Amino acid sequence: MISLQKVPLPPLAGDGQDDNAHRLAEAGAALAALTVVLRLYVIGGAPRSARAIANTRRLCEEYLPGRYQLEIIDVRSQPRAAIEADLVAAPTLIKSLPLPLRRFIGDMSRSEHVLVALDIVIS
Repeated sequence: MISLQKVPLPPLAGDGQDDNAHRLAEAGAALAALTVVLRLYVIGGAPRSARAIANTRRLCEEYLPGRYQLEIIDVRSQPRAAIEADLVAAPTLIKSLPLPLRRFIGDMSRSEHVLVALDIVIS
């Protein structure tokens, strides 16, 4: 027969709660400092695509100043990129980093919905 013993764990430095709060704050600050990598797939100069470009740039400058990378891809001139990204519609905004990957389809006019859909945390 096997007998199990309960082995006490050594205490953490400090009372634990302050350490955990400090670690959580550090993790939040590190996450906020990450560069957000975005790709916006559009169809030429279509009005909806033009609105998506303008709205995405505005969102990035307003909510991610200095910490985003935005690539705009015209699927008419780069159809292979649309196939590789497995697009179902355009305009589509894809956030590839930080993970998880997120997609948003439309002209990006509903700022709050775009930020939530792309898991962008505003500090």
